[in-house]
Amino acid sequence: MASTEQTESESLGILKIDPWLEPFKGDLVTRHKTATDLLEQLEQNEGGIIKFSEGYNYYGFQIQDNNDIVYREWAPNATMVHLIGDFNNWDRGAHEMVKNQYGVFEITLPAVNGQPAIPHNSRVKIALNLPGGGYVDRIPAWIRRVTQDLAVSPVYDAVFWNPPQKYEWKHDDVTRAARHPESARIYEAHVGISTSELRVGTYNEFTRDTLPRIHKLGYNVIQLMAIMEHAYYASFGYQVTSFFAVSSRYGTPEELKHLIDEAHKLGITVLLDVVHSHACKNVLDGLNMFDGTDYQYFHGGPKGVHSLWDSRLFNYGKYEVLRFLLSNLRFFIEEYHFDGFRFDGVTSMLYTHHGIGAGFSGGYHEYFGDDKVDKDAINYLIVANYMLHKLDPNIITIAEDVSGMPGLCVGFDLGGVGFDYRLAMALPDMWIKLLKEVKDDDWEMGKIVHELTNRRYKEKTVAYAESHDQALVGDKTLAFWMMDKEMYTNMSLISELTPVVDRGMALHKMIRLITHTLGGEAYLNFEGNEFGHPEWLDFPRDGNGNSFWYARRQWNVLDDELLRYKFLNEFDGAMQHTEEKYGWLHSDPAYVSLKHEGDKMISFERAGLLFVFNFNPSQSFVDYRIGVQVAGEYRIVLDSDEERFGGHARIDHEKSQFFTTPLAWNDRDNFIQVYIPARVALVLAKVG
Repeated sequence: MASTEQTESESLGILKIDPWLEPFKGDLVTRHKTATDLLEQLEQNEGGIIKFSEGYNYYGFQIQDNNDIVYREWAPNATMVHLIGDFNNWDRGAHEMVKNQYGVFEITLPAVNGQPAIPHNSRVKIALNLPGGGYVDRIPAWIRRVTQDLAVSPVYDAVFWNPPQKYEWKHDDVTRAARHPESARIYEAHVGISTSELRVGTYNEFTRDTLPRIHKLGYNVIQLMAIMEHAYYASFGYQVTSFFAVSSRYGTPEELKHLIDEAHKLGITVLLDVVHSHACKNVLDGLNMFDGTDYQYFHGGPKGVHSLWDSRLFNYGKYEVLRFLLSNLRFFIEEYHFDGFRFDGVTSMLYTHHGIGAGFSGGYHEYFGDDKVDKDAINYLIVANYMLHKLDPNIITIAEDVSGMPGLCVGFDLGGVGFDYRLAMALPDMWIKLLKEVKDDDWEMGKIVHELTNRRYKEKTVAYAESHDQALVGDKTLAFWMMDKEMYTNMSLISELTPVVDRGMALHKMIRLITHTLGGEAYLNFEGNEFGHPEWLDFPRDGNGNSFWYARRQWNVLDDELLRYKFLNEFDGAMQHTEEKYGWLHSDPAYVSLKHEGDKMISFERAGLLFVFNFNPSQSFVDYRIGVQVAGEYRIVLDSDEERFGGHARIDHEKSQFFTTPLAWNDRDNFIQVYIPARVALVLAKVG
């Protein structure tokens, strides 16, 4: 075991990054030591955390080289367990399992005529006898495939999945290191809604139809949502029932592997939206009450219930719960070749109040203290990040945290939690608030810049103007907030360009570009929002007559050459490809030289580029002075007013040459003079 002095020394690195943490040095040292002690315990008892995370090779159904099947399940409260299924005509007395001292039940099914005793794609369950004589049927906790036949029952069936032809990966030569992007341009996608038809889309359709769109736009990371199996489609995948099964409503496991394989062929990194913050309360097809107790995987009593989400909360302090969750991460890396994870609901995990009724002002006292912080959950997140990055340093982890906890994206070796990125969750709220509550003339440039640049030093942030959260029913996408009903009547090129649509399209481009260039070290877009997707997102449910009308992506409006959506899509692609060329996301933060409230002008430099934004709703400026540090000639490399982006083409690019004047302006050594029309953004690059 490491000494206290060693542990304290290791955790001091975070204090050099953020000296304001000095008063909480004791908390940081304790946090680091707790994780270090657990890692050393696992080293002694389990052969290390990497070995510990291979639980999926021990629990559940394991097929031996001779085709014997060994099945193991942890169910400490059960007195007796039987394996049942189609293979034994659901005979509850035929295949009794043996319980060991740790509450793990085991059975071996010898091969029959050299073949597994359980046929591929046949149904299985376990019957547990409980203290007092009762029994319950459960879907195995580590099952890798579950299916649902709504014509028979809403409850899922566990399926023994052992296809005779194993999937052969075709693009393993594209290593994770090769597809680890310096600049992460993330496309957040949901397979089920990726069709224009009124139904659930499939893995194969996504591979064929959606992957090429993503690649063409220039995104290099896909974040797949709602993959872990969830019984209720309308939960958006956030009420997981079977953690090791991928959603069968989209197709087979092999079809998901093919999707990921083809993405890798295109050089695209694939992240899983992983839900370890809570679990579905379903008993018949979930983990809840698995062995008859409410405390097997979760906290018992009220502590184990998330009152806002109506779901169960894991007990991260339990050894077998840690094994289950860490193995779940490892499984998706090894079995499906995912390249990393976006961890959902991290704020809920970090705090005992789960973020419910808690506001975060930024005061450091809000991030520490036994009355606020869930120490077991933080310890899990630390060791999960440690395990993943020890397995492969190129694995990417992103935290969905609204609180801004210090050190969340600082490495374990420096005393942090170890995520690579955090989501800039305040940014979409800012844009929505401005569009809903503030007139264009009253937008404050200083506040916009502050919000976009207000992130923790040396902690990488994923910036976004809107994600799936802003698309859900009850809210509106940015395009819908700005253009609303006119999107039904005035998006056609054969109709007059109205002031509402003109404003909406101009601001849609500007909001995205300034968020992309100023807001972080990575960028995220939700599927369809790149072209101003009309309407909102709402899954089939009782409240809407189980309609698929809003649970799809209307690619048809994008592909219609007579509609203006294509212009927004074209701009989004140009924005991604311009970043790919110049790399502002992995460059140092921008230097903002201008925030002019009266003119509504913002200007800044990043990655050797000069960015100029005119948010003025009505006033264009001729020969407007912009400070710039590096002298020379500058040319326009991106102009939101270009005709191909649905703009008015007010700037002649051929005649637009900008030469610096060696006089200081706005704290820069030089200035240039530009013509900048109202509601237009320009990106300039130095020539040569």
